[in-house]
Amino acid sequence: MTAMVSVRELRKNYGSFTALDGVSFDIEQGETFALLGPNGAGKSTTIEILEGYRDRTSGVATVLGVDPGKGGLDWKARLGIVLQSTGESGNATVREQLTHFAGFYSNARDVDEVIAAVGLEEKQKTLIRKLSGGQRRRVDVALGIIGRPELLFLDEPTTGFDPEARRQFWELIRSLKKDGTTILLTTHYLDEAAQLGDRAGIIAGGKLIDIGGIDELGGAGSRIPIVRWIENGQPREQHTTNPGALVAQLGEPDGLEVIRPSLEDIYLKLVGEYEAGEDESAEIAAGFSLEETERPAL
Repeated sequence: MTAMVSVRELRKNYGSFTALDGVSFDIEQGETFALLGPNGAGKSTTIEILEGYRDRTSGVATVLGVDPGKGGLDWKARLGIVLQSTGESGNATVREQLTHFAGFYSNARDVDEVIAAVGLEEKQKTLIRKLSGGQRRRVDVALGIIGRPELLFLDEPTTGFDPEARRQFWELIRSLKKDGTTILLTTHYLDEAAQLGDRAGIIAGGKLIDIGGIDELGGAGSRIPIVRWIENGQPREQHTTNPGALVAQLGEPDGLEVIRPSLEDIYLKLVGEYEAGEDESAEIAAGFSLEETERPAL
């Protein structure tokens, strides 16, 4: 496998604030890698550094074998970028805009093919500014893929999509993956990451707190099923690797349910544990600082 993206000890400071604190990961050719984390965790900063839009404070980063801080036009032409929001004025039709952008690339996708792929056939002659939010988001995706990118950055791509549109978009991403496109995805929809991702990394507080296959995050223990029921009016629950046997033993109590932890459950657990640990560390540090100020002078 070839690493299309390689990051080692990536750091970004804004004055005294550390937005990224020693982040390291690789993305292999043809892989869909989901970068997950709460707002302010450092996802967008990471993406912007890899796209070449923001300088890093320290660390090593290569994208398609090139330092993104030094990438030229030929390098940028190999990337597809779908930002969280677009700066397009919207004074062109969908077809006009895509035709214009296709002219920037030597091996662009067919405009009709792209319009069909994002489901905008009926809106291709409509001015972009007259489209709904979800439809404009589809235009963003179309512009991101028109140049047949080797690496596609998708930053919250389905914001504003209805459920049907999201599933159509998932099929588009699967087709791009079959064509060999490497994809770096950020999303707040954990089901989207589970559907599309091969691997994922979770960032919290500027640190990479876990990384692995979608079915490996959190370790095997985090995926043990939970049986919940009501006993004598009180809620009960038990983790078990054999929920069927426990359910048979319990019979049919009130409120019986078997829960298999989802990616969202595991994500929330990991982020919650990290944040709780950070709060505890801050309290300990504050306690030591207080001891220093209260210590009598010798």
